[in-house]
Amino acid sequence: MVRRNVRRSVAAVAALALIAVACGDGDADEPEVDDTDASEEEAEDDAADDAIEDGDEQAAGIPGCEVDTLNLIEEGNLTVGTGDPVFPPWMLDDDPAGGEGFENGLVYELAAELGFDDDDVVWVGQTFEEAIAPGTKPYDFAIQQISVTEDRQEIVDFSMVYYQPDKALLALPDSPVVGATTLEELVDANWGATIGTTDLDYIENIIGADGVAVFDDQATTFQALLGGNIDATVVAFPTALFATAVQIPEADIVASLPADPNDTGHGLLFEQGNPLVDCIDQGLERIIARGVVDDLVSEYLIGDADVVEITG
Repeated sequence: MVRRNVRRSVAAVAALALIAVACGDGDADEPEVDDTDASEEEAEDDAADDAIEDGDEQAAGIPGCEVDTLNLIEEGNLTVGTGDPVFPPWMLDDDPAGGEGFENGLVYELAAELGFDDDDVVWVGQTFEEAIAPGTKPYDFAIQQISVTEDRQEIVDFSMVYYQPDKALLALPDSPVVGATTLEELVDANWGATIGTTDLDYIENIIGADGVAVFDDQATTFQALLGGNIDATVVAFPTALFATAVQIPEADIVASLPADPNDTGHGLLFEQGNPLVDCIDQGLERIIARGVVDDLVSEYLIGDADVVEITG
């Protein structure tokens, strides 16, 4: 049995449901401008650069992507689609506007980078199936642990990938998958997963299981696991951490799983042809470069755990 020490703490993730994360604004010194050596335009550019370098959370804005020039669903507002309900650790307290969680924390940082105030961010609830379906979208982009895949890219557009979680094998202690060290040993289990997800794709295409039970949402999938209707499911590792610590403590993270080559990671989802993608990518590049995404991952998604690693 192969084991690896993965930086994920169940206790730390569980604590996120009980405590609020305090977020303070950084202080940035006002840049000194020598009027004899710099034009007003150069001074403004220097001020924006210094604000970013000093950690000022107030957005300097992105040239060519000013708020009043963006092609938005609602002028002056950044409309964001997400789940209804939403789940920890991706968003806490079923409250996207609360800003507590990895995904809504990322959105508010991105919005500030683009020049929006927090009050300018509007949330729209939807099902996961609605998010990944083709057609007109009632939002500028969606965030809902949506993996970028070739099939989805044929009907919707994506931003750059901002995070790639591992996959986790989730089961009860008496499940027949416990003790497995290869994917081959998992094939004959009674599987279940949420419809439309890459978790379902993983079970069918990577593990190679047939007859997978499909459920409308993650909560129903977990209920089926607790009720013994399925032997196991596959979810993103951060989801598994919170689930086993808070939602379904009767279950265990049985193993980490090999990467799916068809799943390149999480991206923001847009209606196909949306011209907003380029400006959003520029914003993501900036906050990633400043370490914002790494900080959010450390805050909400990882810790310490010793788990079996299935490699193939």
